[in-house]
Amino acid sequence: MKELSLNILDIAKNSVKAGAANVIIKLEENEDDLKVIIADDGCGMPSEMVARVTDPFCTTRTTRKVGLGIPFYKLAAEQTGGRFEIVSKTKSYEGDTSGTTVTAVFKKKHIDCLPLGDVISTVSTLIQGSPEIDFVFSHEFDGKKVFLSTAEMRELLGDVPLNSPEVLMWIRDYLEEQYN
Repeated sequence: MKELSLNILDIAKNSVKAGAANVIIKLEENEDDLKVIIADDGCGMPSEMVARVTDPFCTTRTTRKVGLGIPFYKLAAEQTGGRFEIVSKTKSYEGDTSGTTVTAVFKKKHIDCLPLGDVISTVSTLIQGSPEIDFVFSHEFDGKKVFLSTAEMRELLGDVPLNSPEVLMWIRDYLEEQYN
């Protein structure tokens, strides 16, 4: 992928497919590093799958025999001198929690570091496609913090669907204002 925001979209969509009710996308940026954390409360993965998930020939898809999203994301982080980690837990007993956290650190000054890209469109697309899920997005950089919580939006909007055109336009404008 040509920009990290598309990798973020891909991994967050995996969270949706895993049955997550809550997805957190957190970007922490300083002069040297960009740390991207995507966490969910979906069904999680057994340890055998976690060990294989970075293999391009490991996929749960039935339409093709390769899954390149996570392997390419891992490669993108590691080729900058950064790191990649995936931690996942399935429910072991009733009342137990499950979920997956994917963390990638990119060395921003490395020549192979991909640009972040259009993260506003990524967040908007996720909300549009899965308005029932609670997304929390935050991006800390240069002493600023961009933040959006769909749970907070639901409290304010009541019955207005988050994927209505007016709300999606507001989300884009709200995020753009915070970035400027």
